[in-house]
Amino acid sequence: MQQWIEQAQQGDDEAFGQLMQHMRGMAYAVSYDMLKDVQLAEDVVQEASIEAYLNLKNLREPAAFPGWFKTIVVRQCHRQLRRSTHKLQPLDESVQRPTDAPGVAELAERREGERALRESVGHLSAKLRVPVELFYYYGYSLQEISAYLDLPVATLKKRLFDARRKLRGALPVADLASMFNLFYEGGRKMLHIVNGDHVGDMLKQGIVQGEVLVWREVYPAGPIFVNPAGEQERALRAEVLEHSLGIPAAEYKAACEQQESSISGFQKYDEVVLWFEHDLFDQSMLAYLLHWFKGQKHGNTRFSLLCIGEFPGIELFHGLGQLTKAQLKTLNGTWRSIGRREMELGSEFWQAYASPDPSLMAGLLEQRREELTAAGLLFMHDAFQAHLTRLPSVRNGLGRCEQTTLKILQKGSCALVELFRRVTDLLHLLGMGDLEFFRYLQVLGEGDHPLVRMEGETSSLAWRQVPDVLNRRVQLTSQGEQVLAGLADRIAVQGMDQWFGGLHLQGHSVAWRWDDCGGGLVDYSTI
Repeated sequence: MQQWIEQAQQGDDEAFGQLMQHMRGMAYAVSYDMLKDVQLAEDVVQEASIEAYLNLKNLREPAAFPGWFKTIVVRQCHRQLRRSTHKLQPLDESVQRPTDAPGVAELAERREGERALRESVGHLSAKLRVPVELFYYYGYSLQEISAYLDLPVATLKKRLFDARRKLRGALPVADLASMFNLFYEGGRKMLHIVNGDHVGDMLKQGIVQGEVLVWREVYPAGPIFVNPAGEQERALRAEVLEHSLGIPAAEYKAACEQQESSISGFQKYDEVVLWFEHDLFDQSMLAYLLHWFKGQKHGNTRFSLLCIGEFPGIELFHGLGQLTKAQLKTLNGTWRSIGRREMELGSEFWQAYASPDPSLMAGLLEQRREELTAAGLLFMHDAFQAHLTRLPSVRNGLGRCEQTTLKILQKGSCALVELFRRVTDLLHLLGMGDLEFFRYLQVLGEGDHPLVRMEGETSSLAWRQVPDVLNRRVQLTSQGEQVLAGLADRIAVQGMDQWFGGLHLQGHSVAWRWDDCGGGLVDYSTI
């Protein structure tokens, strides 16, 4: 939007037209809320657009445009109120019906639904009603509404949450967005892409309109390629995941082919909604999907994103899988529209993640932070920053996960299940699953100089199949104590063979490390 503003200030009428088209819904929502008249609201939008066009050159800060334009809209509304002699026309009477109208019974039911919807929203206070209309009816993002209403995003989230709670008695909250689509757009054919079978199963129980595709991948583990669907690339990834996580290669390949076949037909949907969380597990998945969609022809399909890192009442939010069905319902319709800008950013991060040179990711994190925030990709920066901290430390060769694990064990032995819980609570930004953690632990206990030791035989342990494995105790060895204290180097002692995105570190001397004190990459190949 800022580009349109700057171009319009330089006299580009086409850019100004695009800007007004983008802002029209916001201006209309505020105008109608003040005037309660369709024609007057339309007049205000037109007059406000003319006033903005004539005075745009006087706006010093393009970023201030949304609030500046809202001031113009409100001023025009007050002018209309002073001089208005028009008869008020209810909004629901102005909605144009399609020529191929439904039958009498269906039409009556739909009109009653429209009335109930408008009446329920209309009974909200103005501070709740306007955000609801802008967010649900017009599809503006929280960031756009924040700039227009001059309210913090956190305040808007709270108001939307309060509005849904107040509407619960009069209207099924989960249906707010889908009801509007049905009444005013004739319904939409939607595809929801989500991580996790548990969440996917709940969404399929009537929480959302449309079909649900569960995307199954573990991008924080194994080798990553820009095009993971290549024959050689997939074969290598399948081989590594089978060896490290115990995922059968044939099953992995078949699952990939199946989900790729499902997503290839996305153009038959009116809208694709991506449901993801804040951690590396999900953000790497989101980056890949944005990269993939960037390379496709979209046709008339729209794209939306729901991405959260917290939920009211949950102190330590790990992900959507923590939510009940009722809690998930409150998220229905709270996604925001995304487009080429978000896909290009996601693609950049995916390509950097797949690169064998981690300095590309480090540079991107520094250069694109503000752009990610402006695009609403609020969690991508921190998630991929956390990815880099997994590299071995310059101090002792331990990555962030290993370091955290050994620090916990330094205080005393711990049952495996409790150790997993404590590590993942501390490192929730990684979104690490049980198989990933067990692999970290297994490697720490291997070789002639193990850093940890677990009760019982572990050389051929099938972590999920041994009944008592989760209750086995894990303890720190004397070698582990030395490494943790920085008196020995884990890489020199044990060596390593691990993938970090597209970077493969192996042997007793590795090219890249992470400075956990200074917070940056260190290229050992130049030392």
